[in-house]
Amino acid sequence: MTQNSSRESLLTKMRDGQSLNWDVIIVGGGVTGAGVLREAVRRGYKALLLEQQDFSWGTSSRSSKMVHGGLRYLAAGDLKLTKHSLEERERLLKEAPGLVDRIAFYFALGKGNFPGRFAMSVILTIYDFLARIRDHRYCKNAALKIRFPGIETKDLKGACYYTDAMVDDSRLVLRVLQESIDNGGKALNYCKVSKLTTSENQVTGVVVQDITNGGTLELTAPVVINATGAWADKLRNQFTPETRVRPLRGSHLIIPKQLCPMTDVLTSLHPDDKRGVYVYPWEGTTVIGTTDLDHKEDLDIEASISNQETQYLLDGFNAVFPDNLLSRSDILSTWAGVRPVIGSDDAKDPSKERRDHATWSDNGLITVSGGKLTTFRLIALDALAAAQPRLPEAQAFTDDRVFSAPSITAEALVPSNPAWAQRLLGRYGDKAQAILAEASAQEQKQIGDTEFCLAECRWAARHESVQHLDDLLLRRTRLGMCLANGGSEIFASLQEICMAELGWDKQQWQAELSRYQDIWQRFYYLPEVS
Repeated sequence: MTQNSSRESLLTKMRDGQSLNWDVIIVGGGVTGAGVLREAVRRGYKALLLEQQDFSWGTSSRSSKMVHGGLRYLAAGDLKLTKHSLEERERLLKEAPGLVDRIAFYFALGKGNFPGRFAMSVILTIYDFLARIRDHRYCKNAALKIRFPGIETKDLKGACYYTDAMVDDSRLVLRVLQESIDNGGKALNYCKVSKLTTSENQVTGVVVQDITNGGTLELTAPVVINATGAWADKLRNQFTPETRVRPLRGSHLIIPKQLCPMTDVLTSLHPDDKRGVYVYPWEGTTVIGTTDLDHKEDLDIEASISNQETQYLLDGFNAVFPDNLLSRSDILSTWAGVRPVIGSDDAKDPSKERRDHATWSDNGLITVSGGKLTTFRLIALDALAAAQPRLPEAQAFTDDRVFSAPSITAEALVPSNPAWAQRLLGRYGDKAQAILAEASAQEQKQIGDTEFCLAECRWAARHESVQHLDDLLLRRTRLGMCLANGGSEIFASLQEICMAELGWDKQQWQAELSRYQDIWQRFYYLPEVS
């Protein structure tokens, strides 16, 4: 990642009239934009990524954390999307162990509900065939009770077991950006593209507003790629009034793991509408999700869960675990993300919209939107293919891996805890060695029930373009979501780190703490009951 000093250095050069001309400018710092930057740099292009908020601020830090093939897309007959997703899932599992990890899923079979055991068996047989693995079986109620203590099985006919994968989505974005920057790419957060520049009705560059320091810059490039996801129409609307993206909100609850310890994912059908509800482990907590609703609010204001969604998810959980009844007071935190779905019909059930991605070219602006977290590499390749006529000749390459292999094994990195070491290698690659080398033994201790440590916080503050405290607590780490009261127990330690690494004084620390607590209360906790 760009160090804070490198970020300021690049901005200073731009203000001085240098580094203004690029082969490709990518707008949007989520997983799609990061993927485009990675593939552009690989091809030898001088490439710059610009994000108006923080990296992964939007959808890419608020997904359900699943790298999956899309079982319900297969059930709906979307064989192509499922096949591509499964191939990319297996690639990510191979390239980034510790960041993307296989996990067991149990799909509870309700009596009288579709799909039943036979239909699910057929679907999972095809699913595994497309992934080139054999990884599914039937599970009886007795085994299900052992796997998920407290589950109510009187209306179940067992469950179907299969596997998919889990990820820290924000760290996925940051790792892809790191690979890009290590190979010559540039990325700037808190730099908003306020306008596209044109000549003879063709895009020639962008006007950028520096959110942190103020001022504007004009940059040129023969190709501008709009990878802003749910925000894509805003940039396209400079040329066309057309609306193509249908923003859909998915919300989640986080509870302390001791209220319902999980090692695997349980999927059941909600009693109200028969949509799938997931209960699963994540970062030392248990998560309940997700909803699927049209998001009508201003996209520039962070998405947040509604009281209706909160109750819906509590009802879905309580129907399955009646002995572990949850109420609002049990909830640690929440998150809500807006999916960029290519809308075909606003009257259509949001859950039935296709999850394909699409690309458009408007007067030289290449827009890509839609798709899934899992297929970000393929989406990036399609965006670059659409831009190809306006790009210089690409340099040849033979290695198409997204992630370079670390030069050290997990066992050699932390002999006493190789599982945790693999987690660090997955998130940071070879930089995991420097993270541990630059931190004290005390800062390497895991915090609470999470696997995060203060060493990661110090590294992020020093090297990962942290501008605000919420960058550190909600995206570089997820401590603000996984600890009680937004992570208040570590505020004193973070104050020392931020003052040392970011040059904040006590006044700035207090301002950042107030900003963070306001963001957490409004967008990562519960809405007030009216």
